[in-house]
Amino acid sequence: MRSGGEVTASTVLEFAQQEGVQMVDLRFCDLHGLWHHISYPVTRLTAESFRDGFGMDGSSIRGWAAIHESDMLLIPDASTYGIDPFTEAPTLGMIADVIDPVTRQRYDRDPRYIATKAEMYLASSGVADTAMFGAEAEFFVFDNVRFEQGTNRGFYHVDSDEGAWNSGRRKENLGYRPRAREGYFPVAPTDHHQDLRTQMLLTMQESGLEVECQHHESASGGQGEIDLKYGPLLRAADAMMMYKYIVRNVARQHGKTATFMPKPLFGESGSSMHTHQSLWKDGKPLFFGDGYAGLSEIALWYIGGLIKHGPALAALTAPTTNSYKRLSAGLDAPVNLAYSRRNRSAACRIPMYSSAAEAKRVEYRPPDPSCNPYIAFSAMLMAGLDGIENRIDPGDPLDKDIYDLGPEELQKVPSIPASLEGALDALSVDYQFLLKGDVFTEDLVETYIAYKREKEVNALRARPHPYEFVMYYDV
Repeated sequence: MRSGGEVTASTVLEFAQQEGVQMVDLRFCDLHGLWHHISYPVTRLTAESFRDGFGMDGSSIRGWAAIHESDMLLIPDASTYGIDPFTEAPTLGMIADVIDPVTRQRYDRDPRYIATKAEMYLASSGVADTAMFGAEAEFFVFDNVRFEQGTNRGFYHVDSDEGAWNSGRRKENLGYRPRAREGYFPVAPTDHHQDLRTQMLLTMQESGLEVECQHHESASGGQGEIDLKYGPLLRAADAMMMYKYIVRNVARQHGKTATFMPKPLFGESGSSMHTHQSLWKDGKPLFFGDGYAGLSEIALWYIGGLIKHGPALAALTAPTTNSYKRLSAGLDAPVNLAYSRRNRSAACRIPMYSSAAEAKRVEYRPPDPSCNPYIAFSAMLMAGLDGIENRIDPGDPLDKDIYDLGPEELQKVPSIPASLEGALDALSVDYQFLLKGDVFTEDLVETYIAYKREKEVNALRARPHPYEFVMYYDV
């Protein structure tokens, strides 16, 4: 995947010929952040393909059109071309935009179109011309995973040789495992996945992604993080989709399984996706100033928007029922809708590693990697722009240890909802800021909320939980 910019159809066609490409693979994203794909023989790819597209049936894609209006077109984005590192036959991968074949307009439920519209709205606002996003997605690598749900049973079981729970194993036990919540940053052999994460990093670089570092994360049991360099919103979301694709497939190549589920282990740190963001205009950073933590007035208003709309944003940035296992866990839960230059329990943190103007940014900490990056990045930008437009005061910074606050003081700090249902309730009454510039449509918001309520919140509510047998079997 290239980093964007002007790339013509002829450039892609020449590249395909030079590389001996046999297949063309088009990827597109559903409403919930999963990539789907269709593959064609390379002979089907012509210069006209980048204008006319390829037909596909969208009726079975979650949250998309009904069956009576399911015909769609996939238009390849030439700037995203690259060789797929995992296919046996030489395959050219490209991200595609979804087009309505009747109107020839972009499809409103295509998440990538939402990100495109968010960038267009930003440019039209006059506030800035570029929104930079840098997401730090964490993940777990397990050696085995089993789960099942039926009428009379339901269980899950995950295992990792690196897990602290395996320290007492009788066979094939060589020790050296991170203790629970003490996984920052042991060297090998305690860190079991150094070489695996390096292979992921190198594959990302070969695929055109700019990578800053990789390291073990705080949880025992195979938690890791690979940081991508920040970039413009749409390209950053494209990069995050490729990031997940590479992490999962490299793990599989090594006989392991990777998950971006926010809280797969009880009693361990969850996986976050802290998202760094800043606005730029004419090549100059707008968040640098002489205010608190070196922030500008615009940056503080942007934070004000994130804080005000934080409960509604949670439905889009922490979009699963499992997300709130992480956000309610206490120790690793940035649920406090406040800002601080160093306090990691605040939703908005201002990193202080560098005093350079271009490094000044806001880190929004509630998101997790189960979110759709196109939707989550766009929603955060729209919240921040609403804060700038209305000059929303973020209040005083939260520079105290949240765990030292008394009940009365703590009560004054707003927080993220405690459940997906609560977040959806918040979004259902606070979504007007998303509709500006038609970035999000009312239809999309309503579809998203209805799907999440029926297919996730109510589906989980209807099923017995394994721990309920521990608590209630003998009542």
